[in-house]
Amino acid sequence: MAIGEAGRTSARRGSQPKRLEESLRGRLGRECVYVPSCRFGLYLALRHWCPPGGRVLMSPVNDDVIFFVVLAAGLRPVQAPLNPLDASIDVDAVPDEVWGSLSAVLTTNLYGNPDPAPGLRTRCDALGIPLFEDAAHAIGSEVGGRPVGAWGDASVFSLSKHAAAKAGGMLAVADPGLREALEKAGRDLLAPVRTTSELAYAVRPCAEAAVRGLRLRRAAWATMRLLGRMEREEIRMPLRPDELARAGALAPDLGAYDSWVRVDLHDYRLRSGRLRLGRIGRRLDRLDETLAACRSGTELLLSTRWAKPRGAVQPLFRVPLFVEDRDAAIAALARRGILVGYLYDPPLDDYAGAEFTDPSPAPEGARWFARHALPVDPLRAPRVVEVLEESGARPVEVPRGLGSSRV
Repeated sequence: MAIGEAGRTSARRGSQPKRLEESLRGRLGRECVYVPSCRFGLYLALRHWCPPGGRVLMSPVNDDVIFFVVLAAGLRPVQAPLNPLDASIDVDAVPDEVWGSLSAVLTTNLYGNPDPAPGLRTRCDALGIPLFEDAAHAIGSEVGGRPVGAWGDASVFSLSKHAAAKAGGMLAVADPGLREALEKAGRDLLAPVRTTSELAYAVRPCAEAAVRGLRLRRAAWATMRLLGRMEREEIRMPLRPDELARAGALAPDLGAYDSWVRVDLHDYRLRSGRLRLGRIGRRLDRLDETLAACRSGTELLLSTRWAKPRGAVQPLFRVPLFVEDRDAAIAALARRGILVGYLYDPPLDDYAGAEFTDPSPAPEGARWFARHALPVDPLRAPRVVEVLEESGARPVEVPRGLGSSRV
């Protein structure tokens, strides 16, 4: 490639992230930095704001990858009591002595249901600690009259979820003066663009469409398992406590935790090429249309007997329905070609144990939610309702006095 052509290619690649950043900046009113994944952006934020050994309040009903990102940043996860209706942090149920020990708070906004960011912001301001918003599931949700992601010192978004780009993320910050430092920290940790990865990303949609069209999903999973490419046989990845303890001696170190942090997304710290950035941009251009469809499907699902009452309808990424026999409901949906993902059972304190995290002082709400919530894609709402009705799925009620100050 000639020098001039190489320069033009580099300039085009450089302009693509800027366009993505401008798109989300317009939604949030905050400075945004493109990152290859939500988890990578969260690592940058935790390392920038939190001292090694600090304690971070978080939800125990969360992706285990996020748990390992907190550990990789050299921090101690502290599991919070949850509202059993939406798995948001129950601010009033966190003991005063826990608040006084924290270095930061990390929201989850599970499935797009907002955590109580205004109350958390007030608490964090009083304590002089940062608030981080994990908005991976909540790019279109609002709380307290603001978009989710506009309350924290920093917030992270996934462009793999609502935008369905299967790559890309965004780190948004309240202080625009931090942009240069965060960009540099990210560049120092990124792996270079790999042509093979870009090509694999380019052909993935065609391959997935072929698998769906030929109804080969089960065969594809069996082949992955045979080749040793299945990283999860259960909902949670294997903890590997002895290896995890050895990694802890190296923290903060993203590389030491790479085998946990990369699960389900091996390109999480890979610099994005033009093919990837171009598709992400096209998906982001259609985001409003997707959010409108998600809002409509959410409204339908929340009107069913399996839903729990809540406030304003949000364009949820997944809608948690509550069924008595979740495994039977999952099987009924699978028989009709509807796969259920984004399950987070058991809660992180039960999964990891006291060696690696401080357990919740009131774990019952998280355990109940993790056991009974059936996260449903709102874009498939009519079909899901039909299948659940045909299968005879029965709703389950929240036990009285479950241990949430907001139930």
